[in-house]
Amino acid sequence: MISATPSGGWLQSSPTVPGLGFCLGTRLQMTWLDEASPSALVPGRRPRTTLTPTLVLRDGEPLIALGSPGGDQQDQWQLLFLLRVLVGGYTPQQAIDAPALHTTSFPGSFWPRTWTPGGAVVEDRLGDDVIAGLERRGHVVTRAGDWSLGRLSAVTRDPATGLLGAAANPRGAQGYAAGR
Repeated sequence: MISATPSGGWLQSSPTVPGLGFCLGTRLQMTWLDEASPSALVPGRRPRTTLTPTLVLRDGEPLIALGSPGGDQQDQWQLLFLLRVLVGGYTPQQAIDAPALHTTSFPGSFWPRTWTPGGAVVEDRLGDDVIAGLERRGHVVTRAGDWSLGRLSAVTRDPATGLLGAAANPRGAQGYAAGR
């Protein structure tokens, strides 16, 4: 079982280095030119990253491999999935299909590093009552539509039986699940 998150191809959004005429790669954009930053562009320092292919084990046996494209949202969408499956009892497909959300309350990893203090981007399917509750608590809510957030895919394996399973995100018609 493997989880991988291929990434790249963001040249259209990468800033051009003034005077040099080339763009920073997808991950090099995540460095800061502020020497005090933990992600400063200095030898031997690693910037934060959004690549988070995930493998869930139980007693050393693989149970779930999952991943998602999506920059800063990857960890947030995967956390929703893991909480729903491991704590909430959802099937992997139910967890992926459930309404998604993410915060924008931290400076973005990628240029131009925008952020919205208290920001929350939510699918409308979260429901008017829940969304109104977030707004009452001071969140700056952006409604993204009904099926717009998340791109997770996951595979599962039952260690007791060897039964394989898969789940894919219907959003954006980008993912699919297949097995053999």
